[in-house]
Amino acid sequence: MGRRVEELRVTSSPVIELADVSFGYTASPVVRDVSLRIDSGEYVAIVGPNGSGKSTLMKLMLGLLRPDDGTVRLFGEPAHGFDDGARIGYVAQHASAAKEMPITVREVVRMGRFPHVGFGRLSRADHVIVDRALETVGMSTFADRRVTQLSGGQRQRAFIARALASEADLLVLDEPTVGVDAESVEAFYRLLESLNAEGITVLLIEHDLGAVTDHAARVVCLNREVYFDGPTAEFVESDALARAFGTAAAFAGIER
Repeated sequence: MGRRVEELRVTSSPVIELADVSFGYTASPVVRDVSLRIDSGEYVAIVGPNGSGKSTLMKLMLGLLRPDDGTVRLFGEPAHGFDDGARIGYVAQHASAAKEMPITVREVVRMGRFPHVGFGRLSRADHVIVDRALETVGMSTFADRRVTQLSGGQRQRAFIARALASEADLLVLDEPTVGVDAESVEAFYRLLESLNAEGITVLLIEHDLGAVTDHAARVVCLNREVYFDGPTAEFVESDALARAFGTAAAFAGIER
């Protein structure tokens, strides 16, 4: 990882910080006593079985839910009160909502500039930023193609370009490769690595354990509570995933 990223970790406050966080939709907690810190420039993957609280934890981190107990801070502020949406790029699972959108890729990416210009017109500088974002994700040749004509992998790249156009500091991805073909998945993760190397903090929720162990630098293994939080290589050698899933077979497909 580049020197710039290491300097960001030393000099800046945490991007996300949770202290003793618990939350439940009913009396039973979905997330229990979670404490963790994500610094600028990190590449962190959250893994765990279905129903383990991964998506709920992500919503707590982004201030979409307020904890029952504990505190959540986003860029140094209480997460539920954080209002600088331009600093966060979110790529949802499937991006299925985009399948029927009668707009072009360029129009999707332009949306990333709206937090900066409001209802005003995009300036020449804004259009340069949009073009640069399209080029970064390899979608310049598809800029005038409708989103309905894209593959799943291309749609995800378009939404990453929108995040780049917003000049986001934090990129949050919720199982972004569901329904994406294997060749596109590998290219997608190479793109994430290059963006992270440039200093963008990446927070990934992913069901594909092989992709996580191949690409993420740090793993948080969750099943309501944190079973592991540390370097990916140590995670692979640990029994954390087997304990979280309740089965030794959880390591199938991961080289140890």
